[in-house]
Amino acid sequence: MAEHEMSISKESLLESLIEDYGTELKRVAYLYVKDQALAEDIIQEVFISCYHHLDSFRQESSYRTWLMRITINKSKDALKRWSFRNFISKAEIEPEVLEQNTPESATMTGMEKKELIQEVLKLPIKLREVIILFYYKDLSVEEISTILQLNENTIKTRLFRAREKLKIKLERSENAWKSN
Repeated sequence: MAEHEMSISKESLLESLIEDYGTELKRVAYLYVKDQALAEDIIQEVFISCYHHLDSFRQESSYRTWLMRITINKSKDALKRWSFRNFISKAEIEPEVLEQNTPESATMTGMEKKELIQEVLKLPIKLREVIILFYYKDLSVEEISTILQLNENTIKTRLFRAREKLKIKLERSENAWKSN
């Protein structure tokens, strides 16, 4: 009887986690793989894995951090698969996927937002993931360090490099617009 009660609470916890974090995790997966169907498949894998490992969750971090780490790892695995590397996605990221109501975003035009999003998605995965987690998921350097299992200084360095690359690309783009 106790095992049955355990599975009910485990199932209700999983339902709660899906409700609380499902959409956010799907967006993160999509930002890695840039394919809606694949992102949905990844999230299914994430929650299946979560269900099977709920009993061993040590609560050294929040469920959000734990699920984010699983999502990122599964997204990276999908990127490494031969079949995915040879798949050409025609899907474009929708601006509302990354949209957030901040003073900075309110001042940017739609075209600038789209250009920024496209440039973020062109970054190498190591730089892209820290930008996404820091700016779009509002995670601290410490939280990103925990999720990616990297030193905080490594996260800071990657953020710096990503910002520099974006700055250079956006300045070139701005100069191209002015010269036309």
